[in-house]
Amino acid sequence: MQLYTIRRATQEDAKAIAYVHVESWRTTYQPLLEEEDIQSLTLENRITLWETILKAPINNQTIFVATDESEKVVGFISGGKERTKVYGYDGEIYAIYLLDEVRKKGLGTELLKAFTNDMAQKGYGSILVWVLTRNPNKRFYERYGAVAVEAENITIGKGTYEETAYGWKHLDHLLETLPAS
Repeated sequence: MQLYTIRRATQEDAKAIAYVHVESWRTTYQPLLEEEDIQSLTLENRITLWETILKAPINNQTIFVATDESEKVVGFISGGKERTKVYGYDGEIYAIYLLDEVRKKGLGTELLKAFTNDMAQKGYGSILVWVLTRNPNKRFYERYGAVAVEAENITIGKGTYEETAYGWKHLDHLLETLPAS
């Protein structure tokens, strides 16, 4: 049985996080986005993005990675202060992605748990996450009690898509619904 570890990301993880980001983006969004919009996310621009974020996090950003036994990064979660300041939430998950081969193994839950515990320790009381409305993976958030807050259109590449914000108004309730390790 494969063992996985959840740990804080380091600057050395930038390329691996970028790889997971792009690969997961392609497999997750293949049925949801136009092909040219999927291709707008490149490994090169994600490496630059993650190198920048890991060197100088903004919005009190936190990043955790999931690694396999060989220490290969197979998933990540990042987030920090809620960016819109419109919906009454103070924290936000900016991204959570897993490689296809490790989905349905509990890693998303473990990443969410590490992130939520970290946010609670930093004094956050609530969390928001934006999900493409047509993305069936939104059930992951619903399973742990997130409720739909708002929907709006976003631009990805040249396309326009609807995104729904899901939120947990009380972080302690989310922590209670997450399974113990």
